[in-house]
Amino acid sequence: QAQLVESGGELVQAGGSLRLSCAASGLTFSRYVMGWFRQAQGKEREFVVGISASGSSTNYADSVKGRFTISRDNTKNMMYLQMNSLKPEDTAVYYCAARRWPGARSSPSDYDYWGQGTQVTVSS
Repeated sequence: QAQLVESGGELVQAGGSLRLSCAASGLTFSRYVMGWFRQAQGKEREFVVGISASGSSTNYADSVKGRFTISRDNTKNMMYLQMNSLKPEDTAVYYCAARRWPGARSSPSDYDYWGQGTQVTVSS
């Protein structure tokens, strides 16, 4: 069965950087669109960034453009989220997700598989 496991979440000071990783197994990783979502305490899960199956296309939420960078390595079944210039409002549980169908979609309901999340806390 498909499994996604996030790692890398930590407590970090505002202005700092983190790199999150998502390890995928049990699926043909190179055929899946991947994405990162986040959910802050008391808020809905929101789209952060997505990346096409090949890695050739990305789309970012306006809130993270210029600060976050998504990447994937299909030879290693890995996806990454480099987060720079972190802000307290970035504090959330970050989830990696996978979907089979292509297209620039940002709804959580479009995604088929989810990791359990990793906590990112940005202190002021």
